[in-house]
Amino acid sequence: MPDRIQFGRLATILLGIPVPWVFVLTYLAGIGIEIPLHRGGFFPDFQLLTPVGSVIFTLGMGLAAWGWFIFHRARTTRVPGEDSAALVTHGPYRLMRNPMYVGLSVAYVGEAAILHQIVPVILLPLTIVYLNRVVIPLEEERLHAVFGAAYDRYRNEVRRWL
Repeated sequence: MPDRIQFGRLATILLGIPVPWVFVLTYLAGIGIEIPLHRGGFFPDFQLLTPVGSVIFTLGMGLAAWGWFIFHRARTTRVPGEDSAALVTHGPYRLMRNPMYVGLSVAYVGEAAILHQIVPVILLPLTIVYLNRVVIPLEEERLHAVFGAAYDRYRNEVRRWL
C-alpha cells in the first residue's frame, strides 16, 4: 500500500489536471473501453434516450456554469488548492457546496444518454471518488484556513453534494 507521501505526490500530479478535464478523461476512457465492445451504442432502439439526455446534459451544464459564474463575479478562484477571496454561499451554494461538480456529473450522465453509452457511466464513480477523497478535502482545508468558523458553519449547514 502506498504511503501518504506517495499518495500526496500522486494527488499533486492529478491536481495539475483541471477538474473538468478529469471528467473528460474519464469519459474518454469509457469510450475507449466501450467502442470495441459495442460500436452502435447501448439501447439503440430507445430513441427517447437522446432527447432526454440532451435535457439532462443542458441542466447539468447550466448548474455548473451558474456556479462558475457566481465564483467569477465574486472574483474568487476556481482552482482547487488556491486560497479563495470570498466565501460564496448564495445561488446554488445555498443548497450544495459543490454545484460545479454536481453539474458536471449530471452533464456527464446526459452526454452518455445522448450517445447511448454505458461504460462511461460505470466509470463516473471513479471521478466522484477522486473528487471526494482528493480534490474536495484540499478545497475544504483551504477554505477553513482562510474563513475559519464562517466556513465551518457553512459546511455544517450545507451538504457537500445534493
